[in-house]
Amino acid sequence: MALLARTLPSLDDEVKNLGQQILDHGDVLTTCHDFLLRDLINARKIRIHGDYHLGQLLFTGKDFVILDFEGEPARPIGERRLKRSALIDIAGMLRSFHYAAHHRLLESRTVRPADQIGLEAFADLWSVRAGQVFLSAYREKAADAVFIPKDDSDFRLLLRSFLILKAMYELRYELNNRPKWVAIPLRGISKLLDEVASKTT
Repeated sequence: MALLARTLPSLDDEVKNLGQQILDHGDVLTTCHDFLLRDLINARKIRIHGDYHLGQLLFTGKDFVILDFEGEPARPIGERRLKRSALIDIAGMLRSFHYAAHHRLLESRTVRPADQIGLEAFADLWSVRAGQVFLSAYREKAADAVFIPKDDSDFRLLLRSFLILKAMYELRYELNNRPKWVAIPLRGISKLLDEVASKTT
């Protein structure tokens, strides 16, 4: 958040407005993790991929192969080897669908500015639906696994926490490396804030 506040003046006006909204509601993001201090979640930690996204999947023509199990390159090796929640990988894939949908809009030279907002709505629709299909299939296959919380509320809250952490990681990366892409994680964070607000009203 401090990095976003420092770099906000250098961002485009539309992105700047979105960034300011995130800064104005930063306290809401931190309270989204409070349940972890109160409630015991019945799910085991395992060794996870750690950097699971669409770029780590190879389609062979008949099946998918998962690549690159080294984890997040920015984390120390010792930290990458720790057992963690499987929902971290789920959050990574859900955020990857969001990136896949919005990246082409940002990089396109043929999309007119007047069409941008309407196309972003379709990109959101696609990423949400792709995420629903992925999540449904994952939960069906891992229904009896010890690493998945059995309680739906625990699953939802824990996944939301990891989605927030992943989107904040992406925000830091884009601010430092690809300012043109900052809108993608900002939109993801804004959507998560909207979901939190709708649950509390």
